[in-house]
Amino acid sequence: MGNSSVLCGLAAIPAVRRLIELALDEDLGRGDVTSQVTLGSRGPHVVADMNAREPIVAFGLDVAAAVFHLVDPRIELELHVADGARVDRGGLLLTARGAAHTVLAAERTALNFTQRLSGVATLSKRYADAVIGTKARVVDTRKTTPGFRVLEKAAVLAGGCSNHRFDLGSGILIKDNHIAACGSVRSAVEAAKARAPHPLRIEVEVTNLGELDEALAAGAEIVLLDNMTPSQVEVAAARAHSRGVIVEVSGGITLATIGDYARAGADLISVGALTHSAPSVDIGLDVRS
Repeated sequence: MGNSSVLCGLAAIPAVRRLIELALDEDLGRGDVTSQVTLGSRGPHVVADMNAREPIVAFGLDVAAAVFHLVDPRIELELHVADGARVDRGGLLLTARGAAHTVLAAERTALNFTQRLSGVATLSKRYADAVIGTKARVVDTRKTTPGFRVLEKAAVLAGGCSNHRFDLGSGILIKDNHIAACGSVRSAVEAAKARAPHPLRIEVEVTNLGELDEALAAGAEIVLLDNMTPSQVEVAAARAHSRGVIVEVSGGITLATIGDYARAGADLISVGALTHSAPSVDIGLDVRS
């Protein structure tokens, strides 16, 4: 795929650039003493391959490339796959050519980003596959690693799922604590309708059919059915859909149960696990010369 620029793709976003710099400061703030004592500043040039050690959906390679270039702009990089590609065990992701001491100084930080983000993309792919054949879309939440939101949400998309709100300013979602503070579902929805900017739809979380009826009567445009069983969702979704209201479901939904919720009538299924519980995948960097 050719040589990569230091500021390509997501790495060109200022917040991502700051995150990369913070990660490098964390790992290289006092230098790489091991490489200094074994290789010196005029050590050999090497070729190093980043490869998948298990089947993955690759993501974050442009960020990894930026890590290498911020450590040493002279490192030559070749990306072998695009973000979102499915890669088998042993598949080649990236090749770095440059001075051994700078390639190795960048290694861990580049791997940390790629392992984490590929982990999110890989888990997202499993959830997306689990609702194939239904109308449901799987969406993420704001339960992201602090500072990583733009990256993790991009990885969710690469895995085939969709994004929910990016921040508190990007949508109206009346949750249980808003309802408690307002006194009822109806009062919370009515207050939101009176003050909301006209382009934003009003979504409200409900936990039972009584709250659902309140939300529908008050004019909610999206209902979030929280911690309901698939059989409860089926009843609630039919009631909401009869009023033209979009149905989202959430609360402890797993790969084992998500198909049942999709078939019960959910339009959207929000899964915090896409980001807060995605395990990092096994990716390594091996010097071959």
